[in-house]
Amino acid sequence: MAAAAQSLSPFSLLVLARFSASIVALLVLTWALHFKTSFYPHSSSPQEDLIYAVLHPLLMVIGFILISGEAILVHRWLPGSRNLKKSVHLCLQGLALACGIFGIWTKFHSRDGIVANFYSLHSWMGIICVTLFGAQWLMGFLSFWHRGEVRMTRIRILPWHVFLGLYTYGLAVATAETGLLEKLTFLQTNGAVQKRCTESMIVNGMGLSLALLSGMVIFAAVLPKYQTPHSRSVYSSNKLHS
Repeated sequence: MAAAAQSLSPFSLLVLARFSASIVALLVLTWALHFKTSFYPHSSSPQEDLIYAVLHPLLMVIGFILISGEAILVHRWLPGSRNLKKSVHLCLQGLALACGIFGIWTKFHSRDGIVANFYSLHSWMGIICVTLFGAQWLMGFLSFWHRGEVRMTRIRILPWHVFLGLYTYGLAVATAETGLLEKLTFLQTNGAVQKRCTESMIVNGMGLSLALLSGMVIFAAVLPKYQTPHSRSVYSSNKLHS
């Protein structure tokens, strides 16, 4: 298994990650737009509540998870200087944070209010995740873009920035998984959705695709840039002769 992992190139991981992200986006769009009654089954509910209910999974999955995952992969595929990569990374993470905040706001905007929606593990994890994400974004902005920061301070903060970034991304995926499970269990318990039907397959497939996507993104982020046996042997030879 270790040999197989070492033979994987960053490019192949990027392809797998993009493929998984495309499947996730397709499934969440199909679920939110085709099965709209599952998000707000009460026929007497205002159209505005239905729109906010549908926007929540779209913003949190596509806007928050997929865009933040793409921001993590920026340093793998984007050519150019480090400043350019950091600028794109910061902008994408800022866009993901905005989608996350707005996604939570749409959920709390219902007629029941904030307290009625803030009761489950999914809601608690969501608040913690977006809060950590916002703190992480602010720390990255201050550490890498504030002109007064000394170089040694940025070097010391970098490992924590990387760790917290990957941890928060994993927590976001775990939060989405709990949300999918909570929603599907609620629908099946009320008899609105059968255990074996198209909608259940779509939701379960989305959960599996999210798990695959998170693995590919995190693996691509921690994988050394030069991972082929030839490059390692050349690097070792140069070290011996230097």
